[in-house]
Order: sequence, then C-alpha cells, then structure tokens
Amino acid sequence: MGVIETAGREESAQERADAPEFRLDNERLAFRFTATLTDRGGARIERLPTPRRLDDWLAANDLVLADAVATVEDLALAHRLREAIHRAGSAIASELPPGAPDTTLINSVAGDSGVYPQLTPGGMRWRTRSDRPVRAALGIIAIDAVSVLGGDERRRVKACENPACTGLFVDTSRARSRRWCSMNFCGNRAKKARFRGRSDTREGP
Repeated sequence: MGVIETAGREESAQERADAPEFRLDNERLAFRFTATLTDRGGARIERLPTPRRLDDWLAANDLVLADAVATVEDLALAHRLREAIHRAGSAIASELPPGAPDTTLINSVAGDSGVYPQLTPGGMRWRTRSDRPVRAALGIIAIDAVSVLGGDERRRVKACENPACTGLFVDTSRARSRRWCSMNFCGNRAKKARFRGRSDTREGP
C-alpha cells in the first residue's frame, strides 16, 4: 500500500480513501469551502483533516495553481480562513456586522493571492505570480467570500435552518423562502424527520 508523507507521519492511501467525502453542491465557492466542516451544531465532521485532503479539495474545485502540495501551515491557514468566512457569513445572515478579525483575515488572504484569470481553449483558468500557490488558491476562495459577503448577494446570505448544520448559502429563490443549504442533505433530513414524527403519532397510544 502506498503512503504519503503528511503532518510528520505517514498517511496511507487507504486512510486518504476512507476520509469523508466532500460536499460540492453549494453554488458559491466560499460556502462550498466552509462545508469542509459539516454538522457544526452536532457531531462535527472534519473533511480537511490533512494537507493531502486540502490538495484533493482544491483539485476537485479546479483550484490547483502549480505542482506544489499543501503543507501543515497551509492547512492551518485553510482552517482559519474557513472559520472566518463561516463566522462572517453567519453574522451577515443574522443581519449583524462581521467581526473585525474575520474581515481582516479574509481581506489579507484575498490581497496576498496575486491571482489573475487567463482565457484558455477550455475556458477560464486562474494563475498566480505568488511563490506560495496553495495560499494563492486559498486567496481565490477569500476573493469569492468578499464578493458574496460584500456584494449584491449579501442580503440573500442565509444559514441552514437545520440546527445541526448551520451551513451557509445564497437564497436565489424569488420569494426568498429557501430554508436548507441543500435539499439533498438537510432538506431530505427534514423530510425524514417529519415522516418519522407522523409515524410516531400514528403508532402512539
């Protein structure tokens, strides 16, 4: 079995394969990134436990800018950025201003990225002049966070009504009545819970 060096130990290919799957269904990149920690109000699931899984997530979102692989320091920054975006988004969803430390971190990572778009035969690709390509990729996420949390979509930012989730999303429905981060996850959970409740009522004394 192959091994991958990470965080001062050997990570087996099987450990990497057994890691929790990513949730990639959110329309906004920044909120897709915050979903690398799920069920925040319940039994938390960490989907970026190692630098290699950060590499995997960046690849899954077409954010690999060079051949460099993530380091432990990159992973620590990714976790800090993720939580800053989630706190800032949660505040805005509650019609409160985001905290200064969170906006400072998001702006710093966005500003340090040195990224720029290029047109290719297959579409648009991000490039960077930075000698820290993983941090630059995190900068693209931070730029998206600035756009969604500070732009026209700001008033449509919501937190999932599933108390075990609290994932962020942009409500693009005409009536602004969307309640769940994803119908495939929390929406289905709510439906199943309602069904169980009706069944319990019918079967009760």
